[in-house]
Amino acid sequence: MVASQIPLKVRQGFILVFVLLVALPILFFSIGKAYYASLVEATEKTLEAHLYSLISEVDFTERGIVMPSTILTPELNRLNSDTYAMVYRGDLPVWYSESATNINFIPDNFEAPAGSADFRRVEYNNTVYWQLTLTVILENIDQSEHARFILLKRNDALLRLMDGFKQTLVNWMYVMGVSIAALMAIGFVWSARPLQRLDKEIKAIESGDNQQIKGLYPVELQTIKADLNLLLESQQRQKERYRASLSDLAHALKTPLAVLKSSPLANDADAQEQLDRINVMIEHQLKRAATGASDTWKKQTHIKPVIDSIISAMSKVYRDKDIIFTSEVSEKDYFLGDKTDLMELLGNLIDNACKACRSQVDIKVKQNKKLTLSISDDGPGVPEHKRESLLTRGTRLDTYESGHGVGMAIVSDLVNSYNGTLTIKDAEKLAGAEFILEFNYHDKK
Repeated sequence: MVASQIPLKVRQGFILVFVLLVALPILFFSIGKAYYASLVEATEKTLEAHLYSLISEVDFTERGIVMPSTILTPELNRLNSDTYAMVYRGDLPVWYSESATNINFIPDNFEAPAGSADFRRVEYNNTVYWQLTLTVILENIDQSEHARFILLKRNDALLRLMDGFKQTLVNWMYVMGVSIAALMAIGFVWSARPLQRLDKEIKAIESGDNQQIKGLYPVELQTIKADLNLLLESQQRQKERYRASLSDLAHALKTPLAVLKSSPLANDADAQEQLDRINVMIEHQLKRAATGASDTWKKQTHIKPVIDSIISAMSKVYRDKDIIFTSEVSEKDYFLGDKTDLMELLGNLIDNACKACRSQVDIKVKQNKKLTLSISDDGPGVPEHKRESLLTRGTRLDTYESGHGVGMAIVSDLVNSYNGTLTIKDAEKLAGAEFILEFNYHDKK
């Protein structure tokens, strides 16, 4: 569940880190090993070429094996060369190349059939060499003799080539790393752009600016676009049907109620009370059914204009009490739902606070990961043992003499339909009652 909430940017970052810290080093190591293997193979081929060149220059006489003073291979004629050649007859050396003049060791004699070359890595005097050994049969009319040709190549020469190659490879790896990071960033921005446009269109629908998603999107998002538009159209049609049915129901119920209220039965106090209760219950249920909380698609409603409108109205209604209203609300604070529902929630709570207060009502709105609205007054408050029953369905709306309780059933139902919470406690500052509404939008947005 937590893994599914990881942002796309973080996932892209993980991929980039893996490529730069794992994939590229593995690639660097693999290329280095492959290049070194190719150097060893090239060394074997070079030594074989030198070997056959030496064999072609051998002169086998009655005195034995004779080599020219200067051979055709330049590397074997230099004293500071890293390539050496030797010819042995049995265990006796019969010839050294100029480059092997200063060598102070005797190469190992590896057993191999005549005519079969042996190439291997050896170490003499703590120095690593690559050694090629070949035993050949030299003969003339009068005699034949076995001669062992040994060629050596210092491994240091290969390592120097490897160091230069690694430095070049590192430079190219840096270039590749920067290029890959840039390409992945460009690719992410390019791939995320349709999602960003879709998000903007959804927010425009939430704010009421658009009614449908109209942009052009890749094939992968076309199904989502079609489903969202179908959902919006279905919701709008359902909402219109509900409103039409409820309007018809309201008119159908009000007419018989009006007749009953004007009949002789209405003169009876108990009958009048029951008719009033029926009227209040009908109004309550109609408002509840018509609320936007059941909408599949909730729109953003800015809170400040609604609060300002309610305070203005309450100031006129309770002109005689001369109530001091204080509100702490930002222009950016929003309620994720229908404006009518927000007015119903705040209107009932502020109206109750005005009824209960002596002279002051405070309204505070805080929004970060959740929306918190609190309405407090300086009235007598709500006794702790009555708070739970005040929010219980079925409680009479005029139960509490201090004013709290009127419209609380509507408020409680609306809060529940929006998956919010309503808490009643003592106001710290004004010492009256404080009603706190909380809506958690963190998991929804």
